[in-house]
Amino acid sequence: MATIENPKEILLVEDNPNDVELALLALRRNKISNHIHIARDGEEALNFLFCKGPFADRNLNNNPKLILLDLKLPKIDGLEVLQIIKSDPQTRKIPVVILTSSCEECDMVDSYQLGVNSYIVKPVDFEQFTEAVRQLGLYWLVLNQSPIF
Repeated sequence: MATIENPKEILLVEDNPNDVELALLALRRNKISNHIHIARDGEEALNFLFCKGPFADRNLNNNPKLILLDLKLPKIDGLEVLQIIKSDPQTRKIPVVILTSSCEECDMVDSYQLGVNSYIVKPVDFEQFTEAVRQLGLYWLVLNQSPIF
């Protein structure tokens, strides 16, 4: 169970403001109350995870419990972010779920080859999107057992 001093976070990596708002609304609607940090590009996500730049004061041992990662990002794309996360011992155990509009076979294959835990194509319909986020939250934040890290 998360404590106030060490809250379990979700890192949402998404550059589209509309998709950010939809995701936040869906998470709130489904009572997924973890703190949600939003990174608007791949560079910001990596700075957050590795406590660099504006996040230098963040506790490196307080990893997010879940990363929701878009693929098409400015500065550093989602596949490169995924590769860096999964190649570092500090972050490789964090579940990463690709949440993207891309249904390209090559993106799916590349994501799984790099170690993604799940690949979800964003539904266009809000109710379907909300249901997908509900199931994500239920599985990754409640049901899934992960090592303490």
